[in-house]
Amino acid sequence: MSVFGSIVTAPFVGPFKGLMWVVQTLADHADQELYNEDNIRRDLARLEQQLESAVITIDEFERAETELLERLNEARKRKEG
Repeated sequence: MSVFGSIVTAPFVGPFKGLMWVVQTLADHADQELYNEDNIRRDLARLEQQLESAVITIDEFERAETELLERLNEARKRKEG
């Protein structure tokens, strides 16, 4: 694209690129939080406490535990590369 074309389209493309950067940054941060091993371990401990306190049933515990362990495995795979 020519310099003139860049100047003409900048007011339209610039804000879009800025918005896309914000969206990507938020998505990256959310992904980091979702696959953070410490957060997953904390959630597992909290889940066990809920089971012991009879806040949740064994079926609910097993479903949630399976999801958390899958996330933990995925986090470890991502960490290895």
